[in-house]
Amino acid sequence: MAQFLRWVAERPRAYADVMEAWRTSCPRLTVWEDANEQGFIERRREAGQGEFISVSAAGQEHLQRHR
Repeated sequence: MAQFLRWVAERPRAYADVMEAWRTSCPRLTVWEDANEQGFIERRREAGQGEFISVSAAGQEHLQRHR
């Protein structure tokens, strides 16, 4: 989880890029689902550019506690 959050925290990531990058992670969807359920990531749409993923305030707090 921390590795995933650190990667997303570097900059907002396109949703497709997140899914592609974590495609080979085993199991990718568990990390994705856990991050969603715990409120560690945020999803937002930008007109003409698609959906982006970023780390939420709760995700930043989680990273601070686990450094």
